[in-house]
Amino acid sequence: MAEQKATNVHWHEGEVNREDRAHLLGQKGATIWFTGLSGSGKSTVAVALEQALLREGKLAYRLDGDNVRMGLNKNLGFSAEDRTENIRRIGEASKLFADAGILCLNSFISPYIADRDIVRHLHDEGNLAFIEVFVDVSLDEAEKRDPKGLYKKARAGEIKNFTGIDDPYEAPVNPEIHLHTDNMTLDEEVDIIMAALRQRGLLSA
Repeated sequence: MAEQKATNVHWHEGEVNREDRAHLLGQKGATIWFTGLSGSGKSTVAVALEQALLREGKLAYRLDGDNVRMGLNKNLGFSAEDRTENIRRIGEASKLFADAGILCLNSFISPYIADRDIVRHLHDEGNLAFIEVFVDVSLDEAEKRDPKGLYKKARAGEIKNFTGIDDPYEAPVNPEIHLHTDNMTLDEEVDIIMAALRQRGLLSA
């Protein structure tokens, strides 16, 4: 966990609580965390899920790896230490979204189990739902897709510390949802997640 450097700081509770926000929005906040190799389909399913939630009148906000690294985490690279800090910051931001009553959809490779467990712990501490979605695909299939041409560059030595090539990916041991994007349709994947959200009572206040 990150060291608390600021002193004499205290958490201030407001007069509007989580239940008030849930009543207003007609839903409960949660973090849905998509993890998997580059090219596995994390962003694709998150985009489709966000659209499906919107059609049902539910409020969601999507955080994506590249987008966050262009702003909040623009000062971080891809070393193991920077990856850990990248995920920690995103976890803290996601926790705020979830506490506000929003369904926060996170698409990050997040290759290390320990880093994802930190985010889960943050949500457990706040009694907030954290749903880990393993977007599973073989490395061979991910390389065939290679939508950004990153595997090709990594194989050529142009990109260092690339997950699956010269940096490890630690697959979830017991994710809440396990998607196999090489033999599922996008609609099937979205239906599975929507069903899980309904089962957990997150789509109603």
